[in-house]
Amino acid sequence: MIKRSFIGLTAPKLKCDMVEPDPKDPEAIPIPPRMILLLNEPLDSIRESLIKQGDRVQKGERIFLYKDSQSYVTSPVSGAITAIAPITGNYGVDATYLVLETNTKQDVEQSFAELAATPNIENADRYLRGIPGDPPLKQLADPENRFNRIVITGVDDDLMCTTRQYVLARFADKIDRAVALLKQITGINDISIAMTETMAKLPVFNGMNLVRVASDYISSLPPMIMAKHLGIPFVPGKDLDVCFIPVEAAMSLVRAYEEKQSVYDKVITIIDKTGKRTRVTATIGTPIHRIFTRIGVETAEQDRIIIGGPLRGIAAYTLYHPVMPDMDTLIVQASGESPMASDYPCINCGKCVKICPSKVPVNLLVRYLEAGLYQEAADSCDLLSCIDCGLCSYVCTAKIPIFQYIRLGKHELMKMESEIQTEAQNV
Repeated sequence: MIKRSFIGLTAPKLKCDMVEPDPKDPEAIPIPPRMILLLNEPLDSIRESLIKQGDRVQKGERIFLYKDSQSYVTSPVSGAITAIAPITGNYGVDATYLVLETNTKQDVEQSFAELAATPNIENADRYLRGIPGDPPLKQLADPENRFNRIVITGVDDDLMCTTRQYVLARFADKIDRAVALLKQITGINDISIAMTETMAKLPVFNGMNLVRVASDYISSLPPMIMAKHLGIPFVPGKDLDVCFIPVEAAMSLVRAYEEKQSVYDKVITIIDKTGKRTRVTATIGTPIHRIFTRIGVETAEQDRIIIGGPLRGIAAYTLYHPVMPDMDTLIVQASGESPMASDYPCINCGKCVKICPSKVPVNLLVRYLEAGLYQEAADSCDLLSCIDCGLCSYVCTAKIPIFQYIRLGKHELMKMESEIQTEAQNV
């Protein structure tokens, strides 16, 4: 495996969207009568699960699938579980979804409240995974990870996305609390805040440790911040010294400790088929059709729903897809305006190679990926050096879904490596 370091960047032509100067408060979406929770663990028909249809849960209660489960989902409401079923997600990953019937009376589970007075990373990871912004608490609590710096990201990582900028502007006068709390629970004192150059000029941020990010697209991606601002080259396979935490995740931690209970209201920017933006807050687990109905966004058959931005986002294949902790943006594209991928062969125009920040030979890489030769793609064409910017698909003359091939290739490679490790352990 070549594992080349981050080299340079062809000057990008795209500019990130900036949050409006005086943003309105988001519209609050009412809690629906039925919530959908996704548990990142597959159902096993031969094992007895801890949860069953008809079980009642309290708001703030952690739900585990099995006795030895490491993953959990926290119930955002009190209610009864009315359905438990398997679901296949992106790249064929198996998970479990729960349907929760909401109670009129909301009882709150108090385990976290008893520990909130003494914040530490172990209890944060134990009770606060999956709060809005999706903080990487599991990674921070893992003793194998040796982070020595945290970057709170107040910049958005795709075109058309402005949610992180909005949250940073909204909580600008409280961001120092997030820094202090993260220092307390992690023991890491080197904490900086990444924000746009325009926002960095606000007096409220004077004296803070800032990373001023340009408005050019991809400047806000972690590898770019590391290389351009922290002087740390991105090297695939090397353990990162820096932990990136979205600003909404950092502020959700502050709110959870101050309110002595987990929080669930996620800020989302909705962009409809006309390009109109509407910002909302919705409880994690709310089906997205509830949001669209509430704010008057119409969808038709074969319209495309994108979770995230146009370059790095993923498709939602059902209007019942729930609000997730990391769901910053939802874009609705009309069926006739959605760009279509092709199965045409590469014409060797070289645009993907010229635009690639990591100087990956994309035109050769995609041939290995199309053939399912994932290890060869990593060894010969630096698959793992890709920083997931999506520019290759954007400029592709033949309209090949290169970025999707790359994401699939990385997933399959990780799965292969995991299987090899499991076999070695079993031996």
